[in-house]
Amino acid sequence: MSQNEGGAAVPATKKRLQCKGLGKFVKQERARIYIIRTCVVTLLCWRD
Repeated sequence: MSQNEGGAAVPATKKRLQCKGLGKFVKQERARIYIIRTCVVTLLCWRD
């Protein structure tokens, strides 16, 4: 078991779930940044 800032013990399974949730959040953010970057590049390189 590990301890968080409050001093209360946090079970390892809960800590894993928090990491898994963080990984999901990071994946979503990376996808969002990729889409925004693609749109910006498209707009900058647009030629009529």
